[in-house]
Amino acid sequence: MSPQKQPLNVAIVGAGLAGLSAAIALRRNGFIVQIYESEECKTEIGAGLGVPVNAQRVLEGLGYSKENLKGVVNEGVLQLDANGGTGEVIPWLLESLNNTSSKPNILCHRSDLHAELERLALGPGEGPPAVLHLSSKVLECDPEAGALTLSDGRVVHSDLILGADGISSSVRTDILGHKVRPILTGGSCYRAVIEASKLEGREGLAWLNEGISGPRMVIKSEGPAIRMVAIYPCRSGTLLNIVAGFADPHQTDPDWTATGTRADVQALFADFHAQYQPVFDALPDQVLKWRFLTLPHLPTWVRGRAALVGDAAHGTLPRLGQGAALAIEDAAALGALLPPGTTPAEVPARLAAYEALRKPRGEFVVRESVMGPNKAKWYPKRDGEQDPVVAGSPKEQQAYLMEYDVTKVAAEYYAEKFGRKEV
Repeated sequence: MSPQKQPLNVAIVGAGLAGLSAAIALRRNGFIVQIYESEECKTEIGAGLGVPVNAQRVLEGLGYSKENLKGVVNEGVLQLDANGGTGEVIPWLLESLNNTSSKPNILCHRSDLHAELERLALGPGEGPPAVLHLSSKVLECDPEAGALTLSDGRVVHSDLILGADGISSSVRTDILGHKVRPILTGGSCYRAVIEASKLEGREGLAWLNEGISGPRMVIKSEGPAIRMVAIYPCRSGTLLNIVAGFADPHQTDPDWTATGTRADVQALFADFHAQYQPVFDALPDQVLKWRFLTLPHLPTWVRGRAALVGDAAHGTLPRLGQGAALAIEDAAALGALLPPGTTPAEVPARLAAYEALRKPRGEFVVRESVMGPNKAKWYPKRDGEQDPVVAGSPKEQQAYLMEYDVTKVAAEYYAEKFGRKEV
């Protein structure tokens, strides 16, 4: 046995899903974790999201209570025409996902997942609880020295820094040495969550309440552009998450705003069949408006003692439903590659292994979340680059994404690269 080593001091920038997931994995290894969040009170926006089985495998290992997510089973998609009708059921292509005795994909409210991750990161459990510092904006990161400069003048030194500060990450700028701006894809959406009870008793909503459990997708194609509405339940079916997407030529206008109104949505989708109008009518007076953003492939995710996780590394469009799952997988990989007993001197090599393991998968999801001719323009293949799966095969994509066990893969990768380690 080697002498007792001091646990790593870890600084995580950002207290969203990526930052909290990493905090859980690393506290369980006995590390001292500090989380720095710029907001005065970290709350997640009102939005639903998917928690696919590849993310659930990690969450199980982190000790989560599935009941706390208040999830709704996601059996597939009911695709509907904007002109009305009963629609077409599109189930998952993997038999395991259509077997009622196996683990299903679920849909939940983002804040319910965030609250469960916060409980696991900050509350009683395995390893020292992480400490959350609110109103602690990071102005500068020195990746080589492992130092963060905060807006109040403090300089925090750590053995490991994780940039979990989202698609507009400032830590990313310090790791790369230059700013990388998210790509404006030309699409935006209105988003809202409403109480399902607001639609009770309304006629013509059989398409919403009967049949397969999962999202309802209403699509209208207009040449290369589409308008679409995605509706799905969360929080044990008491809430409906609504996303109304559209081609947005005004994304760069100086007067573009991050909010819209119910009247804006009603006007934009007035030509959709009458069976969908009660959903638009039930929206709140004000709704969120989002640009669909993605990141270009980055030259690196790591430098010195710092690494990027979550959207800071691989901000993706929602088409594959893997954004949150990738962030949770990143955390599991770090937990496996930085086991108890890791020394500060070993951190840079472990982060290089993290990038080698995670970057191809993250970049695949980002690239394949983009549709249309812009994919080739934004994500040209590097010389000799091969897709990890056949991009044109939906079944192979689903298998590649959801049958993946990142904890097992990362443990095997650790053993291959670093061998057994004394603790």
